Amino acid sequence: MADNPQKIKQDSLIVYFDGACPKCLRDRKLYETLAGSSAADVSWFDITGQENRLRELGIDPHKALSELHVSDAQGRIFAELDAYRVLLKKIWWLKPLAWLIGLPGIRALLAKLYHRQVKRRLKKRGIQVE
Repeated sequence: MADNPQKIKQDSLIVYFDGACPKCLRDRKLYETLAGSSAADVSWFDITGQENRLRELGIDPHKALSELHVSDAQGRIFAELDAYRVLLKKIWWLKPLAWLIGLPGIRALLAKLYHRQVKRRLKKRGIQVE
């Protein structure tokens, strides 16, 4: 579960996270605790200062700050709530929550709340969001 791009396991999920964000670091630690042994199947890539690498991967660096991004072993990129759903599905007892988040009405409400919270977090750090 290394932040170093050279140490990322090829068959793992890769979570692109903001390592300069204290809340993001706490969320990572919480996920690793909840995931237990499944956490070994997830690699973490700190996006701080990695704008060029993100662009190479097809991820807009600005979006990477405002939406969680995850890539799977096939290289597919999932963003926002889809990224959370992919991560939750790795934890057997959170699979029902991943399904629930995908329901249209719930998804729309959670997306709105998610973006409001992210904007607040970034604004506190002096980062302007659209």
